[in-house]
Amino acid sequence: MALVVSASGGSSLLEPTVAEEATPYPLSAYERIDGLACDQNARCDRATGCMAPVRPQAVAADVLPDDEAHSRYARALESYQLCRQLALMWRDGGGDGWRLVDLGASGFKEFTFADTVQRWNGAYLWAPASASVETITRFGDEVRAVLGPIPEGNCTDGNSRTLTLQVDGNVVDLKPNLSKQGHPLEFEHRDTTGKVVKWTSSISQCDKPSLAGSALYCGLNSRLSRIASGNVEWLFFCRKSSANGEVTPTQYWQRSNPKFALLGVIGFNRRTGETAFFDGRKDRDEFDWSHTFAPPGGLSYLDREGRETAAKLYDPTFRIECSACHDNKTALVITPSIQQARVGFGTHPDPATAGFSLGNFLPSTSRYRSTPYRIVGSAYTATHRVSLERARTVRDPTGNCTECHTLTTQVTGQRFAADAVAQLPTIDRPRRSQFLRLTAEQHKLQEIAANRTEWATRKGRGKIHPWMVPIEGNNPTTLATGISATDWSVLSNCLWGAGGKECDYKPLYTACPAPGVPEQGDTSEPVDFSARVLTIVSADLQSDRVLRLRWKYLNSYGEVPQRDDVRFNVGIISTEIPASGAAPAADSYPGIEDLKDAFFAPIAKDVGTSREAMIIRNLSYLGHARFTEPTPSRDLRVFQLTLPAKCNRRYLVRLLPKRFCFDQNILAYASTDYLHYADVTCH
Repeated sequence: MALVVSASGGSSLLEPTVAEEATPYPLSAYERIDGLACDQNARCDRATGCMAPVRPQAVAADVLPDDEAHSRYARALESYQLCRQLALMWRDGGGDGWRLVDLGASGFKEFTFADTVQRWNGAYLWAPASASVETITRFGDEVRAVLGPIPEGNCTDGNSRTLTLQVDGNVVDLKPNLSKQGHPLEFEHRDTTGKVVKWTSSISQCDKPSLAGSALYCGLNSRLSRIASGNVEWLFFCRKSSANGEVTPTQYWQRSNPKFALLGVIGFNRRTGETAFFDGRKDRDEFDWSHTFAPPGGLSYLDREGRETAAKLYDPTFRIECSACHDNKTALVITPSIQQARVGFGTHPDPATAGFSLGNFLPSTSRYRSTPYRIVGSAYTATHRVSLERARTVRDPTGNCTECHTLTTQVTGQRFAADAVAQLPTIDRPRRSQFLRLTAEQHKLQEIAANRTEWATRKGRGKIHPWMVPIEGNNPTTLATGISATDWSVLSNCLWGAGGKECDYKPLYTACPAPGVPEQGDTSEPVDFSARVLTIVSADLQSDRVLRLRWKYLNSYGEVPQRDDVRFNVGIISTEIPASGAAPAADSYPGIEDLKDAFFAPIAKDVGTSREAMIIRNLSYLGHARFTEPTPSRDLRVFQLTLPAKCNRRYLVRLLPKRFCFDQNILAYASTDYLHYADVTCH
């Protein structure tokens, strides 16, 4: 399908002008609204106007239930993402036309000025992550702009670990039983000293069943990889699972077998709390970790092969709401099934710590209720916007559980906390919608408990469930009593959003930080502004002089050397130089609102107008040409804008840095005045 965009960019997405070939997906078939109606609708994607479908009621899961309601939901998500792609295609292409305007009072001949500015500076006028509208490719470009390079997924290198299974205090693996004729595959049970205790032909329960929803409760030999660079870390989870919920003595479950069922990836900046989630496709039965996995968007804008491979590898519908579970202000939600030393084994000397745990493979991070936490990736955040906006942190009114932990009104509170204290969730006076969700979650926790061994809940030393206790925290081996029924009732009401002021609800996810706002964690500001007037003789210059503006700026938020989510909008007003030569008044410069993209009227691509100001938008630093990767830097980068200028004119300049949020906030603009002026005098 081809959209024909007029010179004014006036084509409508709802009523497109279609070229000769017809499209099998008429745009009017997609649910889409504009303007104020979109702003007031929680399901509306602000960037495109497309409406996200409503997910059927269900507990959090890694794989959606195989029923007709969720099948319809998955199909609706496919249509939704296609709507977004088409809308982005129209939006990003809509500014490629040309428009003639008359702003004679400003002293510009607008078309000539815009054409010249675009030709001279166009290589550096571009929005990050705008090279593609394909969902996964664009998503990868967005994440790379915030978190820096995304490594290839590798579940077998030196950065990876095998997740073992524990049954009755012993570690279990699937191996040929050499003591039996034919060496059949059986489950070998070894104690903490490595001694073989027994062999079994099946596994029905385990000490630490998974809390991850639809994934197998007692799977074994999944692999987890962690790659850290500065503040940013990446987790790649190659999870073995089965649709029938059983572990059988087949080759699939052997440690040496590279086949697995679910691929999950998390990127996380420990300092800023910015997090990205992406999953392997859900219409694939099997993945293979014997080779690496290309990251979304490939390794760069120019990695064509990697971008094409990744587009076929990852789920373009974002149907799994990863943030519902990874919601405690850190992407590393640690439960007993991950088998870390500090969870489930206590802090006392214990041979199981060295024998079974991952040690410090996933280091502890200090995260609090006030810590910033934000999901990155517009395809994901547009799909799950309602949940992201409704999510809240909770303060435990009883003082038992939130002095050290962040609990939420999502899965961290409603499932993990309930399992941690060995209690079923409860609500004093539930509404109907709450009652249905509560009942489903109670059934899920009862299923988890049914898959837990009796050994794990025994009394005395070595006890691992409940795995969190008041006062003693993650040292469940003590004889400390669990949380009281009364205290749990109060806390559970809070966790299910049924409490009041005593719960001290706060938004879980924090806003996209504007550039140069220290209170939001960003201290980056443009400095060293200079203006130089050049005399250049050129037949096509059509101006008296060349005005070259320069300044320096480093996008240092999160301390990512390749961070690339900030651009500059530049507003310019041309006036006569006053006879007195006095400095201009502050109100004579272009206003901040004039430089915001909602008011931008394009003339030539990224050069246009807003009221009487000429606007140049999306300026990147010198050397960072369109669709190239940023070079790593911890030094200030040089920004340059070259303009045609007229003799005896004053040019009033406002710089406005803006952050591409890649989420429901879309853009965040600086609020500080960065004002400069240059007089072009000719003698």
